[in-house]
Parts: sequence; structure tokens; C-alpha cells
Amino acid sequence: MTLHAEIVLTARDVSVAVDVGDGETVALLGPNGAGKSSLLGAVAGLLRPDAGVVVLDGRVLVDDSTWVPPHARGVAMLAQDPLLFPHLTALHNVAFGPRSTGHGRAEATRRAREWLEALDVGHLADRRPAELSGGQAQRVALGRALAAEPRLLLLDEPMAALDVAVAPQLRQVLQTVLHDRTTVVVTHDPLDALLLADRVVVIEAGRVVESGPTREVLARPRSAFAARIAGLNLVSGRVVTGGVRTREGSVVAGVAAPGLAAGSDAVAVFSPAAVAVHRDPPGGSPRNVLPVRVTELEPRGELVRVRAGDLSADVTLSAAADLALVPGTPVLFVVKAREVALHPAGLRAD
Repeated sequence: MTLHAEIVLTARDVSVAVDVGDGETVALLGPNGAGKSSLLGAVAGLLRPDAGVVVLDGRVLVDDSTWVPPHARGVAMLAQDPLLFPHLTALHNVAFGPRSTGHGRAEATRRAREWLEALDVGHLADRRPAELSGGQAQRVALGRALAAEPRLLLLDEPMAALDVAVAPQLRQVLQTVLHDRTTVVVTHDPLDALLLADRVVVIEAGRVVESGPTREVLARPRSAFAARIAGLNLVSGRVVTGGVRTREGSVVAGVAAPGLAAGSDAVAVFSPAAVAVHRDPPGGSPRNVLPVRVTELEPRGELVRVRAGDLSADVTLSAAADLALVPGTPVLFVVKAREVALHPAGLRAD
């Protein structure tokens, strides 16, 4: 199944287009309020867009003159809240999926048992939702969605409400069941994107700002949000001789990607581990020196993540103490040019 969706929601200032290939999993990344869940809602039929088109495997679900109701789309959606029927057992909750698509009681029950077993909750078939843990309930909800044999599966942060000890188990289950199944998943977790998605689409302020293969986007991000979730620093500007000139006028030198043209928009990307923190200008080999002000200190085991607005550096505990770092301290972030990668800004070819 393939998906093509172009959605305009005027009141929410959302205008995005997404394509998903047959059997592909695409992760939608972006800050809260960016428009990710709105896109899913429009594809599922829970929101009616002001304009646009949704085509699932050649069948038009939405356009200027077409509106297919949610129950007739062949789309299943799983959100943070499992939304199980409280008066039904796990078995009957899952059986509701195939029953809703026209299967008889016996066949629906058979499929429900199969999915409960496949999701390792078969022993919970006779329990009601109040008797299930969060992870168990989410597996049952996933079983209900899959038992209906949807043409498209939508996952809206399915692990966001789970305990950190439970989420890895569900993530492992999803790795198995999403194989060759056309899926769109909304997540804030880079691990979800890496383990589950073939491609990622980054949405900010209601617009697609970056798209590409998952590992490429997270290794060499071109948008601020992708860099943030990948744990990398990103500075944007225009290409000049020697590097990227920022809006503030400083030039960040680095190793340029092939074909990076002078005057074009570009980003400089580098790891917090590559950044040294100084109080006074350093000497020695040529390097980038960025004046910043500490905004936050985050302990990370034997290291401290020093945040300065959108930039960050990792230093040892002893270095943080020697530098007397506290929020508000003016410092210099120093990074060698060979540790900085320069890439075109924005969208890339998939």
C-alpha cells in the first residue's frame, strides 16, 4: 500500500505533504504543535482538511469533492492512550477490530487469539483493561488495530506514556510487526526513528523542513529539530569562502559536502563531544571560537552537558568545576574545523 497526503489546515497553519512507499515505515519528527498529529488525524479521517488530497494505494480518500468516512478507509490508528473498551476483555477488545470490518464472531475471535499470542499477551485474554499494566494494554490495543488488517497503520507516540522499562519491550514488538507494513509513526524519540523507520520527515511550524533516510538525517541533520534529537549542534547560515557565515556575521569553518555552492543556505553540524569550553580565547591551530552564555548544566554520569541556548558541549565534572560554570557564565565554545561538517540546508533527495 502506498500513501500520498497533502494537507492544509488553515486555522492551525499546517500545510504539509508526505509520501509513504509500499511496506515502508516513515517517522514524523518535530516539536509539539508542529502539525504531526494533525496530519495523522486528517489521514485517519478524524480531521477534515480545508484543502488537500489523501490517496491510499490509488484510492482517493480526500480531495475537493471526496470524503471517505474513517470506518471505510482501511486505516488503523494507535495513540498514547490505548482507548480499550473498559467493559470488554482483552480478547473481545481485539476481536472488535475484525468484527468492525465484517468478520463473523468465530473468525474474529480466532484472529484475536492469534494476535494476542503474537504480541505475547495471550495469557491475558480474559482480563479487562483495568487489570492490565500500561504496556500490556498498549499491546492489546495494537492487536486490535492489526486484527482489523488495516491497509495503513498510524502510530501517534504509542510509547510516550509507557514506563521506561516497558517501552523497549513494545519497541521490539513493533520492529517485528511493522516489517513490510505501510506505517506512519509520530515520535519524539530518536531511538524509535532509528529502530522502526525507513525514512523520517521533520515538520516544524506546520511545514516539512527536512526529509530523508533515517540514519542519514540523524547523522547529518539539516534542520534544528533533527539536530536536537540527534544530540548534535547545528549552526545555520550561508556558504562563504572558508565556511558558513551566520546571521550574526561570524564564520564557522568546516569540512564541506561535495557541491556546496557559495551563497547557498547551509548548516554546520558538530558533536557536543568535539567542543572545548574556555573562559579566555585559546591559542594554537585554527579553530572555530563561538562566544556563548551558559543557560543550563546537565549532569551525565562522569560528564556535564553544558548548554548555551541551542548549542551544547560535553565537559568533565572537574573541568566544569575549574571553569566555575553556572547559568549566565559567558564562555567560548571552541571546535576544530575538521570536526565540523558543512551541508546544504533543508530538504534532501531521499
